[in-house]
Amino acid sequence: MFIVFEGIDGAGKSTQARALSRRLTRLERLVLLVHEPGGTPLGETVRRWVKTRQGLSSLAELFLFSAARAQLVTEVIQPALSDGKIVIADRYVASTVAYQGYGRGMDLTLIKQANRVAAAGITPDLTILLDVTPEVGTERKSARPNPLSGADNFDTAPLDFHRRVRQGYLEQAESDPARWLVLDATAPRARLSREIWAKVQPLL
Repeated sequence: MFIVFEGIDGAGKSTQARALSRRLTRLERLVLLVHEPGGTPLGETVRRWVKTRQGLSSLAELFLFSAARAQLVTEVIQPALSDGKIVIADRYVASTVAYQGYGRGMDLTLIKQANRVAAAGITPDLTILLDVTPEVGTERKSARPNPLSGADNFDTAPLDFHRRVRQGYLEQAESDPARWLVLDATAPRARLSREIWAKVQPLL
């Protein structure tokens, strides 16, 4: 099974992804937790480069993220799924549609083509969208230390950018409700974890 957590920065994706991973591990399930961009040496380099490098074009940003995803899929996700593991990802193809498509205003057809090639046909069984307003997300992010040196290009983007990103997520979820679970990320963490488990457990 392949489960993906999505949402704007500050929505709590990493927290809930870790919580679900721990719960499945306690049930003696084989679980692999990954994040994008990252999970491979190339992915970690792309993460630092794209988030802190000034002057990157939107097209370069798209191709760098796609390259990191292609490596993660080939090197990590695909082998884990073949071994029967449950893979939980903090971001995947929907992030590219939301951030580069809706946020940056890039052509959605081009983005979908890049996603299709990079993902090698691997699609999530379930995508969990933790929905929060950009105002709340920004406030949460500002309260946490930034592990990357320098300004984060996404954190410093204007609120209008994050509003477009959020809209991109909501429209994707609306177009495929059977594979998406949308939750109010302002709810208490414990409640969110229960709601996520209520959706995941029957799928197991």
